[in-house]
Amino acid sequence: MEEKKELPADMSPDEQQAVDAEKSHIPSQLPILPLTNFVVFPHAIGPISVKNASYARMINEAAVRDRFLGLTLIRSQQVDTPDTSDLCMVGTAARIIKLMNTGEGEVSFICQGIARMQIDTFIQKEPYITAEVRILDEEANRSDELDAMLDTLRNQFARLVDASPQLSDQLKIIAATLNDYARIIDFSVANSSSDAHKQQEVLEERQIRERFRKALGIIQTEIQKMDLSNKIQSEIAEEFGQRQREHLLREQLKKIQAELGDKDDQQVEIEGLRARIKEARLSAEAEKAAIKEVERLAMMSPAAAEYSVSRTYIDWLTGLPWDRATEDNLDILSVEKVLHEDHYDLEKIKKRIVEYVAVRKLKKDMKGPILCFYGPPGVGKTSLGRSIARALGRTFIRVSLGGVRDEAEIRGHRRTYVGALPGRIIQNMKKAGSTNPVFMLDEIDKLGMDFRGDPSSALLEVLDPEQNHAFSDHYLEVPFDLSNVFFITTANVIDVIPAALRDRLEVLELPGYTELEKLHIARAFLVQRQLAEHGLTEDNLTISDDAIRLVIQEYTREAGVRNLEREIAAIFRGVARKVAEGSLTHMDIGKTDVPKFLGQQKYFSDIAERITMPGIATGLAWTPSGGDILFVEATKMDGAKGLIITGQLGDVMKESAQAALSYVRSNARELGIRPDFYKKMDIHLHIPEGAISKDGPSAGIPMACALTSMLTGKLVRSDIAMTGEITLRGKVLPIGGLKEKVLAAKRAGITTVILPRLNKKDLDETPDVVKADMTFVFVDRIDEAIKAALVAELRPAGKKTRRKPVARKQKAS
Repeated sequence: MEEKKELPADMSPDEQQAVDAEKSHIPSQLPILPLTNFVVFPHAIGPISVKNASYARMINEAAVRDRFLGLTLIRSQQVDTPDTSDLCMVGTAARIIKLMNTGEGEVSFICQGIARMQIDTFIQKEPYITAEVRILDEEANRSDELDAMLDTLRNQFARLVDASPQLSDQLKIIAATLNDYARIIDFSVANSSSDAHKQQEVLEERQIRERFRKALGIIQTEIQKMDLSNKIQSEIAEEFGQRQREHLLREQLKKIQAELGDKDDQQVEIEGLRARIKEARLSAEAEKAAIKEVERLAMMSPAAAEYSVSRTYIDWLTGLPWDRATEDNLDILSVEKVLHEDHYDLEKIKKRIVEYVAVRKLKKDMKGPILCFYGPPGVGKTSLGRSIARALGRTFIRVSLGGVRDEAEIRGHRRTYVGALPGRIIQNMKKAGSTNPVFMLDEIDKLGMDFRGDPSSALLEVLDPEQNHAFSDHYLEVPFDLSNVFFITTANVIDVIPAALRDRLEVLELPGYTELEKLHIARAFLVQRQLAEHGLTEDNLTISDDAIRLVIQEYTREAGVRNLEREIAAIFRGVARKVAEGSLTHMDIGKTDVPKFLGQQKYFSDIAERITMPGIATGLAWTPSGGDILFVEATKMDGAKGLIITGQLGDVMKESAQAALSYVRSNARELGIRPDFYKKMDIHLHIPEGAISKDGPSAGIPMACALTSMLTGKLVRSDIAMTGEITLRGKVLPIGGLKEKVLAAKRAGITTVILPRLNKKDLDETPDVVKADMTFVFVDRIDEAIKAALVAELRPAGKKTRRKPVARKQKAS
């Protein structure tokens, strides 16, 4: 079930008070961990290893919940899977201090005994045992008899410590400070090597006098065993005196060899390490730590377990680039040329890199920047990092942070753990071999966290120019300078990055590409790369711009160019097969040839699906993969249920729908709608693609237009799309993601876009080639948007609509 590693003796007075205070927090129901070969007493602290999958799960759940659990002894060690009948009913309520390491179906943790407990009722047996418990009172009235027993137990325990080489002399000092009867009994018995069932008898005994007698019996028995063991060891030592003499002679021989200049293998290794330390040009603190570790190695036997640990630590220290840096390429024109060779457009980011090179040329000790490339997948964030490294003449290092949940992945493990290593930052700095690489932390928005820590918090020091000059890894325990590193992070969604970490990043957005930009990228980069990867040349294959444009329009729908490259690769694979078969030597791929390789058209223009009847409006949405269009559909039917909203909408979008309906109802006369339309009518508002979650306030305008169109019978223009948040007063508020939304409208063939007037300034970030053939209508109020969107003009706001007189039926006389 579990194994006992070590249960240290006791704790300081402050820790004792803290444990006593926690008694009141112990819940009445505890998960029970059966112990096979040892007993945990109150106030004892130590590690326990659990190898049973069910109980490992119990420990993890308890660590997340309140960290309390019950520990009790199994009556028989022959039982592999104990039942409730196999457990002792008296045990110890304990608290998990720390989970040390976790494997598949195995967990190690440090626990601290809090108080003795009595199991009253078992609540569950599967997947692990849980019981109703109560805490047993430890108090006892002081008396001369008990004080005498306390002094006797102290003296006997001191004799045991003197006789046992495994027990530290410090235990005698601790025992001398303990005046509580229960504490001295638990302390002395816990530090003896007596049988677990004997210790359990002491734990279960309620009377202090009887507990004293049982404890004294255990200690005296241990003293007798230790005296006998020491006598036997003394006799064995005399028998092996000759071997010890030979060992001493060999040690003397080593000294003689050293005087004569003959060196053994260990001495040669130690001297080699000292030479490596001098050559590595370590920092002052690192050199001091390395020399100290080498001195320890010189005093240590190579067969010792700690020898390899210390040797590995020295290897890491001397292997890091403490004072080795690559020379930067500070030729501005050369840097610009490389960036233009590798990527099309992205002028804002290229400008930022060139500015860094210019300042670096003027200020040699400039700290490395910390950038964040933010944009949809496939726009070239990772490849841009490689291009920057090539332009600057630096080493490129990439670390993927997607799914990282352990803080030790960033900061490393302490050397006290078996198999400890530095974190990913230090490991990759060693791999880079220089102090100034281009270091890319990919997918920083996909970091996670659990009970092992928060990796994003560990990155705060790494990505802070004011701190990273002395970054401290748990394994190295000496500062390492990261201030010259050019850090680049990438993210698809910026909002999920913690605010403190996002504040340290200089965010540079990479928007989606237009159709013309994709054509340029395919012609300049993708086609040439795929020709080389498929073993083809331009003598074997050429592809026209019309063919590439057809692939962009009808076979891909994305903000980046990743799928475009896949489709081009599919065409080239088909050609490569024919060339390999010998059926052709050259082929010109035209527009009509694309379906032969890629099959039927995958995506259709949204224009054909757009507005066919009243009650449909086209909206614009932002997604992590770029902008997209969405359709808002409204219909009416007889009933009295009110507004029905479908399409897997979030709370904010549902509230926008309610606000749109409230505006239409309150302004029905001005919109040409019967004021009492809602009394005998159900209205259903739906946004298609119901399997996809949608949220946000920017669909307010299209919802209001769809409702108005449905209730007035007037069509919304099919060439128009709209976005904007609305208020009950009819105001239109600004929205985000404008550039992505306009690009989506361009891809869908939209020629007119209705936008909030407060977003007019944001339109400057949209490329001119996108805005060239588009019309933008900026509105402050909903009625302006409705007037621009519906085919027929509506009455201006504020004018009343006169109702026609209705002929009344006269009753027959």
